[in-house]
Amino acid sequence: MAKPRDEMLTIPQVIEEIGVPRATFYRWRQCRKGPKAIKLPNGAVRIRRSELERWIATLEEAA
Repeated sequence: MAKPRDEMLTIPQVIEEIGVPRATFYRWRQCRKGPKAIKLPNGAVRIRRSELERWIATLEEAA
């Protein structure tokens, strides 16, 4: 059976899912505290669903 593709989320999708203001998310990215992102050749930024889940898990462990 084929492995399902890892969904690529836009920043607005990630912000909506984790429930933080856009400015907060960009500040986290600037401080390198947010999830790892991929910058596409057209300049768009995407975050893999697996990376978002991994990042959230590290926050749970630290709490």
